[in-house]
Amino acid sequence: MPIPKDFMKPARLSAKERAFLQLQEWIIDGTLQPLEKLNDAELATALGVSRTPVREALQLLNAQGFVEMHPGVATQVTAVNNADVEKILPVLAALQALAAEEVSQKGVTASFIQQLRAKNAEFALAIESQNFYLALKLDDELHTLIIQEAENEYIANPVSNFQAHVRRLFFHNSIILTAQSVVEHEKLIASLEAQDAETAHAITKQNWVRATEEYASRTK
Repeated sequence: MPIPKDFMKPARLSAKERAFLQLQEWIIDGTLQPLEKLNDAELATALGVSRTPVREALQLLNAQGFVEMHPGVATQVTAVNNADVEKILPVLAALQALAAEEVSQKGVTASFIQQLRAKNAEFALAIESQNFYLALKLDDELHTLIIQEAENEYIANPVSNFQAHVRRLFFHNSIILTAQSVVEHEKLIASLEAQDAETAHAITKQNWVRATEEYASRTK
């Protein structure tokens, strides 16, 4: 099981949190391949922690659907089913749309709108240069700003889990980002600025569901 030696170690986190985040990222980007068996001793050595936080991290990853634990047999990375995009994105769309609606209803500052527009401008450049990995990161950051502004942990917590699965599906070519998202982001930002909750909800949902429709059209 090859493990990178030159990865960035997050600071100010517990050993369990650090192990969880790093293992999750390795699963998302394919460093740890689907169905690969995981050895907690090897992982502990690579992460520079004891086996206990690694085991705790694996339990969290098991609960989130990134690994399968078979006590006494093996722990392995879950398989990737590209068709899961059609299950995940509609649910994520509903949660993201609700967050946008809540944010538009309470109103936002001019600096927040400027922050969103700056992020969308970066996203547009990444799409134009076909740096789709960066585009995915910026898209995630833009929507996360809105989630954070909603200040609703019952939206934020499941969205965080779903977003991780979306990133994994992207790495396995299930999700393609296009310039249409730039336009939709701008309409979303304008609706937040105008406190138009109905449009904010609708355009956010459209932005996420469209990716599902594009996947379906490619697999017909």
